[in-house]
Amino acid sequence: MAVHLVIRITFILLLTCELAEAAPPIAKPNCRSGCGDLQIPYPFGIEPHCYLDKWFEIVCKGTGGSAKAFLTSMNMEVRQINISSSPLNRHYSFVPTVHVQIPIIYSKFCQLAGNHNVTNISGSPFNFSASDNTFISVGCDNFATIAGIFPKVYGCKSDCKRDSKVDKEAICSGFNCCESTNIPSNLQAFDVEFRSVNESNDREGVEKGCKYAFLVDQVWLKENKPDPSSVQYWEYVPVVLEWAIFQWNNNSREFFNLLKNRRKVSCSYPDVYTFYCDCAPGYRGNPYVEEGCEDINECEDNDLNYCGNKLDCENTDGGYICNKRKSKSKMVIIGLGTSLGVLCLPTTWVIYKWIKKRNKIKIKKKFFKKNGGLLLQQQLSSTENNVQNIRLFNSKELEKATDHFCERRIVGKGGQGTVYKGMLSDGQIIAIKKCNILDEGNLKNFINEIIILSQINHRNVVKLLGCCLETKVPLLVYEFIPNGTLFQYLHEENEEFPLTWDMRLRIAIEIAGALSYLHSEASSPIYHRDIKSTNILLDEKYRAKVADFGTSKSVKIDQTHVTTLVHGTFGYLDPEYFQTSQFTEKSDVYSFGVVLVELLTGEKPVSSTRSEEGRSLSSYFILSMKKNHLFDILDDQIKKEGDKEEIIIVANLAKSCLHLNGEKRPTMGEVVMELQGIQKASRGEQNYEELQYVRSKEIDPSYVCSTSS
Repeated sequence: MAVHLVIRITFILLLTCELAEAAPPIAKPNCRSGCGDLQIPYPFGIEPHCYLDKWFEIVCKGTGGSAKAFLTSMNMEVRQINISSSPLNRHYSFVPTVHVQIPIIYSKFCQLAGNHNVTNISGSPFNFSASDNTFISVGCDNFATIAGIFPKVYGCKSDCKRDSKVDKEAICSGFNCCESTNIPSNLQAFDVEFRSVNESNDREGVEKGCKYAFLVDQVWLKENKPDPSSVQYWEYVPVVLEWAIFQWNNNSREFFNLLKNRRKVSCSYPDVYTFYCDCAPGYRGNPYVEEGCEDINECEDNDLNYCGNKLDCENTDGGYICNKRKSKSKMVIIGLGTSLGVLCLPTTWVIYKWIKKRNKIKIKKKFFKKNGGLLLQQQLSSTENNVQNIRLFNSKELEKATDHFCERRIVGKGGQGTVYKGMLSDGQIIAIKKCNILDEGNLKNFINEIIILSQINHRNVVKLLGCCLETKVPLLVYEFIPNGTLFQYLHEENEEFPLTWDMRLRIAIEIAGALSYLHSEASSPIYHRDIKSTNILLDEKYRAKVADFGTSKSVKIDQTHVTTLVHGTFGYLDPEYFQTSQFTEKSDVYSFGVVLVELLTGEKPVSSTRSEEGRSLSSYFILSMKKNHLFDILDDQIKKEGDKEEIIIVANLAKSCLHLNGEKRPTMGEVVMELQGIQKASRGEQNYEELQYVRSKEIDPSYVCSTSS
């Protein structure tokens, strides 16, 4: 009887272990999870009800191991789907991707059937990855550029003669073949324009052979090393697409609400229209299916790679750590405990806790030094900086303030990091930004930026209170602004609190005043570089606060100015910046002009529902003014409440801010003066005739607006 009982218990334990080690699901229940050798994780799927929406529908053609998967929405063969990052790569930024096959593009003189195959995936949740692909063009006397990207040029040149100075072994050295890794972000339509390097050949209609171009997966290119001279025999090449999930339809919105409440899931927002998710740190699998993220032992799974051998491991707020000295100490303690027996156990435990505490202190010191803490202390002690208010927080008080960085405390995520709401022991409410991984080569620039931004003292700029550098990644502490972003009030349904014309005018003045201060009145000129409605916060009295200076990025310091190196956001970026790669204060003015148009129209900076020529809000606005249709595109709240003459003045001001020539845009100081003049006239404190317009000589009188409203 006892033997049978032992066998039964053993069987149950073995079964439990087997179930525990089973891989988590990747597809929805009762759905196929593969096509040939390819795994199909949800939100992708094959059968009806097995995929999230039409964009993720897969059709499997063929049988067995030779079967191939195709995205039905774009008729592309799928080679690989990446849904979740590896636990080993937690310190890297993860973006989900799908690897597909796209056709080669040929020049118009190629005698090939179906030549010039343009790939257009506009309107889809997919775009060509700018970091994973390479642009290659093959042909003699060839200047190939990606079409439709204005005004910046993306492409490369190849000659008919081999330059003796170049590497003769290189595949694409510029002789009959060229390549470029500089690819525009958010690219959805891939077409190529071919021209001659020698412009006279274009004028004379001379065509030197067939020319080809394609985007290709960098990893595939490196591993396979194909010979571009045989490109005429190729039909398709592998390319990497990034993907996300649209938020605007009911299906995906319900799905998003479900995901963000799952404890094991962490979601990111590449823009205001889309999101994607990953398993939270300490888990792996498919975050899009129920129980798709399994708990992992970071120490067991990662030590062999991260530490080099099996050492004692401990999870910290910044991830797992390995410490050989700790492991040896623990072994000594265990040995002593075994030798001395039960009587010595309390003493052994005290020694172990003391060693553990000592090691934690060492780790914090290590992170503090790694994150530039010593440099910051040196800067703080310098009399030149005149920094009085910056505070160095310790990790323990910030952990307590956020309930150990509980996911319920997350109030925002972006490219720079994750923002948590917290409360200090004295009751002060704060916002804590947990930065993405910091490049050690940019430590000096990062610390310089903290010093500079800590000196900003303006009522319409979110105040940087201090930082914590004793964690794996830096933590930046700001004052907490409670009422969300300007974007939410302009573009999300909010009938309870509509923004009136007077409020919009006041908010515009406050934003302009903050930028004018940064450009002209701060100790050193500061360019924000990412002005947009999502970076304008509203406090308890709905006053505007400019936020997010990209402080996890480096700053460039020279004799004249300081600029925070943030790339900016599509729809707000200055077109002149693309041409010159030089960011100036007038680039901030352009971005402010877009926000001003948002306040006037209630329209989003980029919209696929508008015509192609008006997809960008700035183009849509200028085009509407040229056609005398300004009042046709205004927000309903503005048309009901706003004074027509005031609206026209503000619209002309926005137009001057959006001038393609930066030198002809007003300064932010001039913008503030004009907006304040409009506000005074609105209150009866000043006559309209007394207003001094910015760039008044350039205001086109034909930009009088339609009276059809």
